[in-house]
Amino acid sequence: MAGNSFGNLFKLTTFGESHGTAIGGIIDGCPAGLELDLNAIQRELNRRKPGQSEIVTQRKEPDTVAFLSGIFEGITTGTPIGFTIENANQKSKDYSHIKDVYRPSHADFTYDKKYGNRDYRGGGRSSARETACRVVAGAIAKQLLKNIKIHAFTSSVGKIYIDKPYQDLDFSKIESNAVRCPDGAIAEKMISHIKDIKKQGDTIGGTVTCVLQNVPIGLGEPVFDKLHAELGKAMLSINAVKGFEYGSGFCGVQMKGSEHNDLFNADGTTKTNLSGGIQGGISNGMDIYFRVAFKPVATIMQKQNTLDNQGNIVEMQGRGRHDPCVVPRAVPIVEAMAALVIADYYLMNKTTKL
Repeated sequence: MAGNSFGNLFKLTTFGESHGTAIGGIIDGCPAGLELDLNAIQRELNRRKPGQSEIVTQRKEPDTVAFLSGIFEGITTGTPIGFTIENANQKSKDYSHIKDVYRPSHADFTYDKKYGNRDYRGGGRSSARETACRVVAGAIAKQLLKNIKIHAFTSSVGKIYIDKPYQDLDFSKIESNAVRCPDGAIAEKMISHIKDIKKQGDTIGGTVTCVLQNVPIGLGEPVFDKLHAELGKAMLSINAVKGFEYGSGFCGVQMKGSEHNDLFNADGTTKTNLSGGIQGGISNGMDIYFRVAFKPVATIMQKQNTLDNQGNIVEMQGRGRHDPCVVPRAVPIVEAMAALVIADYYLMNKTTKL
């Protein structure tokens, strides 16, 4: 199975399945001598873990990371950093009803056809539980980046959205509510909507906005490995993501060039930032900001017609513990993947010139 590694110099390889003994990863390329705050890494995992509130899945996983190598007395050694996260609260029987059935809009059908078999327990390798490994690596990448600030937040749930620019938001309030929205009034509406959707046995999607500040000029490797292209790949690799846009995004197509151009100040900064902090695939020192769209969770607690592995259309209904909206728990995952990209390109940029 290819496709389990991400990055060039700062590289993460993950392993494990949702209902296996454990999930884990190997981080290669982290420089030696980085003093790590292990508690900060665990705090990032706690932000992603299930069971945090009534609007997320009630699977109770401690998600405690155990480091196996690459760290000595709290400092990186320059060797591969190996880690595991034990799966402690599997309920595999919750999935026995889909052993021979393909759930709509899941990876069941494609995995079975590609590999000739599948782990139906929680989706196996296709489960979003794998993203916990990304959060561990992203937390280490954040500590490598030091002065770069990465803030992601829920910017919309369904048709409820923040109607103000990110510059007017207080990022310190992101963790003040269960939905991780820095606008308190909007957050209450989002939470209420998610609860209503959950009562209906249904799910809802939304968007996560991410802002990267103090990114140095020069990150990005044209022509094929432009910074925004790698950020897009990183975000689209996250489960349930359906779209990525940076800077003005799709709204930019409605503007004229005279409206869209970011004019320079004498110090090299720009008066506006519709470019989203990236020009020619290279960071320009302005804030990098982008938005990631997440679809409604595919498992719903309603009866649906679907296909079984014998080619029959059958009726099924979702069971088990699932998020009615994945967006709140996706916030730290988006941050982690952004950190992995920036750390990788930060190290690559050191080879650009003498």
